[in-house]
Amino acid sequence: MAFLEDGNQTAVTEFILFGLTDDPGLRVILFTIILCIYLVTVSGNLSTILLIRVSSQLHHPMYFFLSHLASADIGYSSTVIPNMLVNFLVKRNTISYLGCSIQFGSAAFFGGLECFLLAVMAYDRFVAICNPLLYSTKMSTQVCVQLIVGSYIGGFLNASFATVSFLFLFFCGPNRINHFFCDFAPLIELSCSDVRISVLVTSFSAGTVTMLTVLIISISYTYILITILKMRSTEGRHKAFSTCTSHLTAVSLFYGTITFIYVMPKSRYSTDQNKVVSVFYMVVIPMLNPLIYSLRNNEIKGALRRQLGKKMFSQSNILFFKT
Repeated sequence: MAFLEDGNQTAVTEFILFGLTDDPGLRVILFTIILCIYLVTVSGNLSTILLIRVSSQLHHPMYFFLSHLASADIGYSSTVIPNMLVNFLVKRNTISYLGCSIQFGSAAFFGGLECFLLAVMAYDRFVAICNPLLYSTKMSTQVCVQLIVGSYIGGFLNASFATVSFLFLFFCGPNRINHFFCDFAPLIELSCSDVRISVLVTSFSAGTVTMLTVLIISISYTYILITILKMRSTEGRHKAFSTCTSHLTAVSLFYGTITFIYVMPKSRYSTDQNKVVSVFYMVVIPMLNPLIYSLRNNEIKGALRRQLGKKMFSQSNILFFKT
């Protein structure tokens, strides 16, 4: 049942998600494309996690953080894509009030976690390049675990604020969300209660996470750039910069799309444009991250070649003994 009587008002108990399009032919095409993207996302990030776990050459803080970033990408995409795929197959895709709350809170958790992990990875590169002699001390196992735990706590707090702001909203009228998931902006438009507290709480939480992590990333890369420019060796500069390019690419993609959606004035772009950009940062970026780090990182490519070589060698030995 979509509505529930509450005194003189009717409370909404479920929402209808519009999705990306009503065109039947386009829905089939988008379903196929996004399903393929999701499969690549899950397999690519799982492969990254497994490769880092089994390769002793990758047992370094940078790859420890990368494995958690891969886990966050799987969680981030899984929050939205499965329900999104269902939306392409049914004429009327509904999500319960509780389901909408969980989806909104989960997106806030994994989004906040990704921001903190990107900031932690920037700090790791800062220590590695600017203080290489103290790297093993400053980035000890205990410190790495503390940074990861702090990132998860930050993501949890962001999700808690988001969930609380959602619970402050009351829905008693239209229940059709013009989006493919329970995002904050379309929910605010449907609310028939005072939204000032919810907007304030969400803006404070998201703004704090974004500004804090951007500040850490900016300061880290400012010192990294100064250190690289002071290097006399061209080879040393190239090597130092090459260790940062993958992370810089991931940061630019993630924060660039977030800025477009949540910082730019809403009058500058339409709801359809918002949907397209949301697809990019919630569906495409989690798929691109393992590709960015694997294609531009010689250590990961070397570890992958070694693992594949071991597997082929073991298979050839099995075949030899069988014959």
